[in-house]
Amino acid sequence: MSGHSKWSTIKRKKAKADAERGKIFTRLIKELTIAAREGGGDESANPRLRTAIAAAKASNMPAANIDRAIKKGTGELPGVSYEQGILEGYGPGGAALFIEILTDNHKRTVAEVRHNMNKYAGSLAESGAVAWLFEKKGLVTILKGGLEEDDLLMIVMDAGAEDIKSEDDMFEITTATGDLENVKSALEENNIKYETASLTMYPKNTVKVEGKEAEQLLKLMDVLEEHEDVQNIYSNFDIDFSLIQETEE
Repeated sequence: MSGHSKWSTIKRKKAKADAERGKIFTRLIKELTIAAREGGGDESANPRLRTAIAAAKASNMPAANIDRAIKKGTGELPGVSYEQGILEGYGPGGAALFIEILTDNHKRTVAEVRHNMNKYAGSLAESGAVAWLFEKKGLVTILKGGLEEDDLLMIVMDAGAEDIKSEDDMFEITTATGDLENVKSALEENNIKYETASLTMYPKNTVKVEGKEAEQLLKLMDVLEEHEDVQNIYSNFDIDFSLIQETEE
């Protein structure tokens, strides 16, 4: 199992809703602000903003918070200026890490991420060091419920989906970047609710990580995920998670 897909599943399962609510809202507010700043406040003409609003609503963010974040992005309200960035590096076992950040202080965030990387046997690298190991794709996740995979397959493939995978209680649909909106529209037309829909980075190949290095890598991923300026982490690791779980137990 590739690190990208499995880590997404683990994050969702281990999320402590109440304790992490503030951090989740912080990240969502940043994304709403950036999306509005770059593409305007009209969600019908701004796919990124539409996706951000859907994510905020799915996390039960109050409408007033969403509206305020959008207005800060469009300049209707004063607000903090956020800067997007990419950090690249390696974790234990040689796993590549592609980290998207959104921060109001780039130097501080880089320093904190570097500290955490070093603490767990990882290291930051130069720009472009690992980016070539990934390709951008659209990713849509859907809770299975009573949904049949064959029925879903017919709907999304006709809309341009590339693949569909079954992951525990979820279906994961991958698309080319230009077909993400078409797949979302097809799902909405068929009254199928999706959990998330966004652009993501998929590894072209994977690196197997085992033993102590695997445990260190998962700790590093966990710590980085906790950082409020880290929006997304993508990796190419391949770990036998059943062995890790047995060790923890």
